[in-house]
Amino acid sequence: MRGTLLNTATVTVGATVGWAASTHIPEDYKSFVLSGLGLVTLGLGVKLFLQSKNVMIVAASIALGGIIGMAMGIQHGIEAVAEWAKSSLGGEGRFVEAIVTPSVLFCIGPTTLLGCIQDGIERKIELLALKSTMDMFAAMFLAASLGWGVILSAIVVLVFQGALTMLARPLRPLANDPEMLAEVSGTGGAMMLAIGFGLLEIKSLPTANYLPAIFLAPLFVWIGRHLAVRKLQKESLSVESN
Repeated sequence: MRGTLLNTATVTVGATVGWAASTHIPEDYKSFVLSGLGLVTLGLGVKLFLQSKNVMIVAASIALGGIIGMAMGIQHGIEAVAEWAKSSLGGEGRFVEAIVTPSVLFCIGPTTLLGCIQDGIERKIELLALKSTMDMFAAMFLAASLGWGVILSAIVVLVFQGALTMLARPLRPLANDPEMLAEVSGTGGAMMLAIGFGLLEIKSLPTANYLPAIFLAPLFVWIGRHLAVRKLQKESLSVESN
């Protein structure tokens, strides 16, 4: 859990620094910074998406994952908590977005998954330390533009990555499977594109609802392999019988 605790701390520190600095930044500058972060997010999303070797797996994962997430009410639940925090703690402006957007942004991608597996099994935090540094700067820029609500996203990071770390052993096969990692990356990239569209105010999507897709992608790879093996077995039996 050391890596997750470090990541939680860096998000908190980065967001706090960004929020403190935001009082000295003009509104048009904040908007400009947020747009820049949106462009970077789109770029990273495209890069990750192109790592996929099978776009159909990404499409199926996003579609089914979105349905599952909607049925579970993931986005609604996070927004409800954010609205409660907004009314209880006196949040202003884009407070709900300030919690939801970084919460999803910090929890998707192969680095999160691999880092938590490494932390849980090997007790090494190199990957999460690298991620923590990147998240700190992202939190800083987001908080400077969206406000102090970004600080609360650290709680989501703690819960989500903490759960992944505790599930490290069952998830270990993913770390040694390039094909599964490629589809996890592609699916995470698609979700990052959705976040980028939101930051640029092009299209607001319930991105949190797509979180189950991250776990469906490797499952679909596994199913595809077993179907292919069965097909080969049937073909070999057919050849032998002839």
